[in-house]
Amino acid sequence: MGANKIILRFVSISFSILILLLIGIGLIRVGEYCYGFGFRVFTEPPMAEEPGEDIVVLLTDDMSELEVGQMLEEKNLIRDSYLFYTQLKLSAYSGKLLSGTYVLNTSMTPREMMIVLSAGQLEDTETEEPSEEEPTESLTDGTEMLPEGTEMLNDTQDTEAAL
Repeated sequence: MGANKIILRFVSISFSILILLLIGIGLIRVGEYCYGFGFRVFTEPPMAEEPGEDIVVLLTDDMSELEVGQMLEEKNLIRDSYLFYTQLKLSAYSGKLLSGTYVLNTSMTPREMMIVLSAGQLEDTETEEPSEEEPTESLTDGTEMLPEGTEMLNDTQDTEAAL
């Protein structure tokens, strides 16, 4: 009887250790996935190097943000629609995508695509000429005025002293 109890105890302890190891490995795998996903939210590279390939996409009013991500993934503009959806939800562009026809490029990052899709830059719209900048105030000697509380350093000694 004593040998059976020892064997049963050994098997029970071995089984418990095996279960704990499997739980530990599972937690490590989940942690790796979560870390990788979180890292990619902020660092996802474009699908292709410059110049990439132009792809026309059509956004409609009835598309959800997840459906937009799925469409971009189907057109090989992004790697993961759920990652794009998460990036969109964490950005200032959430809820601001505009319907229309857009030309996106495979060399664009997901953030650049969000900017285009939320700015309403339609494929066939004319670009406006940039307006001339208003002249800045300048002194009579031609140098620009500095904002109040700012002083100009004249030589390297003043620069070193300021540091």
